[in-house]
Amino acid sequence: MRIVLCGLALLLAALLAAPSPAVAHPSEIIILRHPEKTGPLRLCTAGRDRSKALVGQYLGKGAIDSLFPPGVAPAAFFAITIHTLELAKPVADSWNVPVTNFSVLPNPDKRSFTLQLNNATRAAVLKVMTDPFYTGKPVVMVWEHNHIASAWLAIRFRAKPVTLRQLLHLGRLPGVPETWPAQNYDYFWIVKFDNPASDLPTSFQMMKQVFQPPYNTLPQNDWGHDERSNLDAECIKVGPDYLAY
Repeated sequence: MRIVLCGLALLLAALLAAPSPAVAHPSEIIILRHPEKTGPLRLCTAGRDRSKALVGQYLGKGAIDSLFPPGVAPAAFFAITIHTLELAKPVADSWNVPVTNFSVLPNPDKRSFTLQLNNATRAAVLKVMTDPFYTGKPVVMVWEHNHIASAWLAIRFRAKPVTLRQLLHLGRLPGVPETWPAQNYDYFWIVKFDNPASDLPTSFQMMKQVFQPPYNTLPQNDWGHDERSNLDAECIKVGPDYLAY
């Protein structure tokens, strides 16, 4: 019996002394919303141009101002709606990477649509933050803006987190807005996870999209400010009081 107890004690000591396995999480998550749209099923001209511009300047393979470190390829592109898929696919195609789409389709029932977005956002974050395939690699999430950050949704569904801001614990970092304004299509949120032993974010950067010709005329409105009034007539205009589901 004494030998058995000694053996168990040695085994326990060895387990306690062994380093804990690293938590599975990406090195960074780049978050952006879908571009300008003309309805529930397609982008307007400005939105399509923004999608092309993002490939060539920031997110595509060989982009001139790539957001990825030299020699590092994104592990995945995530989308949640038709509009986010329209943006993510050209970028992902440049890397020959499929888009992981959580496929929430347009729904005239706003409450049902919101609940579907809630569930898809939770599922996406669970996959991103637990799948070992993404560990130590950059991931891009193209998302619906209210489910990136919304103070209103956070209050309405206070019992269970539903936004990326909540689910990724971004409120722990300074400078993270509580709401993504409806009128801003031109920003990235760049979230880094530099501690391999923790799934808590370590830094946050909000970066405006500023494009070179021929896309330099795309809206570059400051955070919380309206897009220019002469935006393509086909694009849906939104203002600071607009609340989309």
